[in-house]
Amino acid sequence: MSDVKWTDGVEHWTQKGDVRLFLWEKKASAKVPHAGTLFFVHGSSMASQPTFDLHVPGRPYSSAMDWFADHGFDTWTMDNEGYGRSDKTRDINFDISNGADDLAAGSEYVLKKTGAKPLLMYGISSGALKAALFAERHPERVAKIALDAFVWTGEGSPTLEQRKKNLPEFIARNRRPIDRAFVHSIFQRDHPGTADEATVNAFADAILTLDDSMPTGTYVDMCSKLPLLDPKKLTVPSIILRGEHDGIASLDDLIAYYKLLPNMNKQFSIMAGISHASFQQKNYMMVYHILHSFFTMPEPSYKG
Repeated sequence: MSDVKWTDGVEHWTQKGDVRLFLWEKKASAKVPHAGTLFFVHGSSMASQPTFDLHVPGRPYSSAMDWFADHGFDTWTMDNEGYGRSDKTRDINFDISNGADDLAAGSEYVLKKTGAKPLLMYGISSGALKAALFAERHPERVAKIALDAFVWTGEGSPTLEQRKKNLPEFIARNRRPIDRAFVHSIFQRDHPGTADEATVNAFADAILTLDDSMPTGTYVDMCSKLPLLDPKKLTVPSIILRGEHDGIASLDDLIAYYKLLPNMNKQFSIMAGISHASFQQKNYMMVYHILHSFFTMPEPSYKG
């Protein structure tokens, strides 16, 4: 395994009580108009930098942070407690509510440090659940939110149906081991072929540079405690993104959630040819453009 390095960004640290949390920033290009401050939230089985600041030779803008920074966004991400460079010492399983607490601490730091307006937020998989729960609790800090590879009740999810078979094991311990084969399994479970081998290998290198195990809390939550969210409490402009082949949630489950969102500035996008890990797919540029369009869309002036 290569020793992956992250460059051209600024590392930051903040506290959540006694817990030390790592944040990573890449500043907006000065060559284009400023478009806002974008905060990325990672999922259950990888830390923030491998997900959002990946580099793959011959694959332009594998780093979503680089692409959005070059399009005028100040970009931030953070490692949730239990992941990557953030503290892993507490004897807990680092569940979704705890992750939303991390986002409260991280967002407070970013807003105070930069004087930014409310954040644009993107969460993927369990990161989407954390981001949505955070936005329910702190709507004043969120301008718009994008929920990718999202799930509400879990009804009709083949991925969660399989995962539930291991629920007793996840409940029994706070961490689960991961290895290269596990990372590859993420791209095999739904629809093999949606990501290329070089990208999956680079992703595995990046993940395993920081972690050899992951918290079980988000798995326990997604297998046994859904729904954790109330769509009627998500009051900010929202987009739900679903990969065509993603097995984490059924279309019916997501549409039911979407129907109940009270803010009519909302969108639902199905992404052709994509399974679960959107930014590591062959069609990743399409995802960036969908998000860019949503985040830069003018606010409606008439709301009659």
